[in-house]
This record gives sequence, C-alpha cells and structure tokens, in this order.
Amino acid sequence: MVGCGRRRDLGGRGGAGRAYPLRERTGDAAPVPAPARVGASHLRTSPAPRREHASAAGPRSSVSGLRLASVVADGGHRTLEVTPEGAGWQYVGFEVLRLPLGAHVERVYPGREACVVVLGGSCEIGSAAGRWRIGERPTPFDGPPAAAYLPPGLAFEITARDDAEVAIGTAPGEPGATARALAPEEARLEVRGSGAMERRIHHILMEDQPASSLLVTEVLTPGGHWSSYPPHKHDRDDPPRESALEEIYYHRLRDGHGFAIQRVYTEDRSLDETVAVRDGDLVLVPRGYHMVSAAPGYDLYYLNVMAGPRREWQVTFDADHDWLRR
Repeated sequence: MVGCGRRRDLGGRGGAGRAYPLRERTGDAAPVPAPARVGASHLRTSPAPRREHASAAGPRSSVSGLRLASVVADGGHRTLEVTPEGAGWQYVGFEVLRLPLGAHVERVYPGREACVVVLGGSCEIGSAAGRWRIGERPTPFDGPPAAAYLPPGLAFEITARDDAEVAIGTAPGEPGATARALAPEEARLEVRGSGAMERRIHHILMEDQPASSLLVTEVLTPGGHWSSYPPHKHDRDDPPRESALEEIYYHRLRDGHGFAIQRVYTEDRSLDETVAVRDGDLVLVPRGYHMVSAAPGYDLYYLNVMAGPRREWQVTFDADHDWLRR
C-alpha cells in the first residue's frame, strides 16, 4: 500500500469505452459508484469459492504459496485463513468469515490483538468490554468501513444481523489499547497518487489509532489503474527509513468476472512472482517490493493487514521507479 503525486478525484469507469471518476461526496463516506454495465448478476457480497483448501502452509517462495483463494465456507463459516505458522512468518494472522443472517461465531486470541472489519453487511460484536452493532455498506465498494478493535486475550462473539462478510486480522499484542468500535466516519480518507496511479484509501487502524502492533487499511482502485505504486517494500527494520512489516492483501473485485495483477519481488530477484488475482484471493507479502494493477474495466478493492516488531509504516521505494513520485 503506497502512493505518490498530487491528490484529486479517482478516475473510475462506467459503461464500455467511457471513464467516470470515482468521485467523493461531502465528507469521508463517499461510496464508489457502481459501474453502469455491470448487472446485478455480476455483483457479489461474497466472492465465489473455487478451491477445497485455503490455509497458508509451507514456504512462501512460489506463485501457489503467495496466493490463496477463497473456499466454500466451512462449518465455522470460514472461507479463508492464514496463520503465522502456516505462512512461515511471525506476526500476521487473518481469516474471512461469510455469515448468513443470524449466524454466530466466537473468537479469543490469547496474546494477540484483533481488528474485525465488516466488508459487507451488518453484525453485532459483543464482549466483556461492550457490545456494538457495526456495518452499513452492502459491499466493500459502497462507502467507508465499520470495524472493531479487540485487545489481546479478550473473548468476543460476532452475530450476523444481515448476511455479512467479515475479515479478522490478528497480531501479537500487549495490553494497553481499549476495546472499541471504529465507526465509518473514523476511517480517515486519503486520495493518493495521480493519473493512472490514483486510488482511494480508508485508514482503519493505522498509527493515528491506538493498538499494539496491527496496522489495517483498505484501498479502492479504479479499473485500469495501478495501486501500491511505485513498487515499495517494508522488510527491513531501519528507522526512520524503513520498518519491517509482514502484509496480506485480501482482494475483492466489483465484477466477479474480473482480475488484477500483483507482483512481489526482491532486488536480487531471489523472489520474483507475478500472480493473477481474482475475486476473493489473498496474496502474502513476506518480503520484497510489491505493487498491484487493476485490469481495465474491473474496479478493485483490497484490505491490507500488516504487523511487525515496530508499529510504524515506513517504506523504501524501488530506486528504478522512484522518479514516479516526483
């Protein structure tokens, strides 16, 4: 997740051959308008599952190791799961739940804090620290996110008040930050980049929000635009220039027939993978430079969850492409 240049309205798409800006309304709650040519049959509140298994396991040095696809929800309503052990790293855990109306799940993460992001629909989160009903948007493309922060070891439950898609990011944490709902109006809006590198960002749980190690944000990229661009990395703890952060990208496409491209590579090319991502895919970024490109005609959403030894988002740009920031 990164950007460059001046800030202006995002360029999106409407019907075939025309481009409509993804314009902001008054305030931060600006939804991205639906593209004119996409019919209701193409719009999903949850991605179409495609594989029988989607848990992160084994070394992360190949295309199949970096990309995971959503699955048919298991008995616990889980469609995707990443554990630190399975991913071969230390910090970030992640899961996606697809909850029909009335469904109920319970979670507790000893020694780990959690951020619950409602991607679409509505749910109620209850714990000893309080109870909140959160979620207003039908899909990730329909306005800013509702979320909740749960400190390490706090047991909580999620009950769907509508059909809902919910993501949970976790990371090691220490007591300190309080459990709380994060209302959509608290998601700081940023329009980053210019021209074909322009996109809209909702900062959910970044440095301006108290937490122990988690950093969470979401990005809306119009079809035909580049995102997390120029390529950047955060795999070395070298303050104040760079912080070491593991990262996941959870991708959703407005039109489920679409795709995007994501590249992850190191300077010495010991890791250099370019993968096609579809609706509901997840990409692991254990190290190296990375970037995303949304195919023309297909608006892209992705959720970033990051964590590392120091809770600061500091990045190094690929020197070959750093001139694009000027």
